[in-house]
Amino acid sequence: MQQSVIKSLVLHVAIAALLLVTADFHMPKPDVLEVVLNPEQIQESEQVVEAVAVDQRAVELKVAELKAAEDEKRRAEERRIRDLERRAKEAKETREEEARRIKKLEQERKVQEAERQKAEAEAKKAKEIEKKQREDAQKAQQEKVAAEKAAKAAAQKRKEEEEALRKAEDERKKREQEAKRRAAEEERRRQQALEEQMLQDQLAKEAAARAKVRQQQVLSEVDKYKALIMQRIQQNLLIDEKMKGQECRLNIRLAFNGLVTQATSLGGDMLVCEAALRAVRMADTLPVSPDKDVFEQLKNINLTIRPNI
Repeated sequence: MQQSVIKSLVLHVAIAALLLVTADFHMPKPDVLEVVLNPEQIQESEQVVEAVAVDQRAVELKVAELKAAEDEKRRAEERRIRDLERRAKEAKETREEEARRIKKLEQERKVQEAERQKAEAEAKKAKEIEKKQREDAQKAQQEKVAAEKAAKAAAQKRKEEEEALRKAEDERKKREQEAKRRAAEEERRRQQALEEQMLQDQLAKEAAARAKVRQQQVLSEVDKYKALIMQRIQQNLLIDEKMKGQECRLNIRLAFNGLVTQATSLGGDMLVCEAALRAVRMADTLPVSPDKDVFEQLKNINLTIRPNI
């Protein structure tokens, strides 16, 4: 704000200085020894002096007007600044008063909250005491009722026990008879089960013997077809002297008709593996057995390929 006032003052002073510089305030210096014989020339000189005096007064009046206007503007700016400062002070006082009021309200709220919490705690404690007293009374009543029921139940129990003893004796006699009958039945069933077990064992032995023979047949067929598959791959295998003493393990998956569905290298010499995979692809189909059990052993097989060098 002060910078604006200073800039305005500097601008007006500059304008006044410009007017003063451009105005001609120099009076013509009369020559004391000069003799003027022409009256008209004297009159013209007087008119020039009067004009210069008039211009000087006009400039002074203009400067005075500018100064008065600038003073008025400065005083107005100072009044505006004082008004702003007054309003800022009033706003600050209002804020401080509001802050004090809010602080007081907060303190009052805290006091009220503390009183409320205290009242709630006391009410809760009173409720808990009342609840405990009520529970104690209910417990005493329940214990009284339970004692009366227990006495009646004890009498009834003695009566029932006596009746139960009588029935138990009758039941014991019946159980002895039933046990004898079940023992005889169990012995008969045991003998029958023993005979059936002996028969099952015999059948199982026979089945195991047949399965063993069948397994040997399947393994024999599997070895046979593995050899045929190896022979087919060796026939298509393009060998090189670098493969001598090297080998590659392959996993081959076959369809029911011998079609190769997948061939994967499981590791080994790179040249042998590439040649073996190429030989499998060239074969396209490999020998498989029409026997389902044999085929199950051949449909996913691992082979070790060693070039015949």
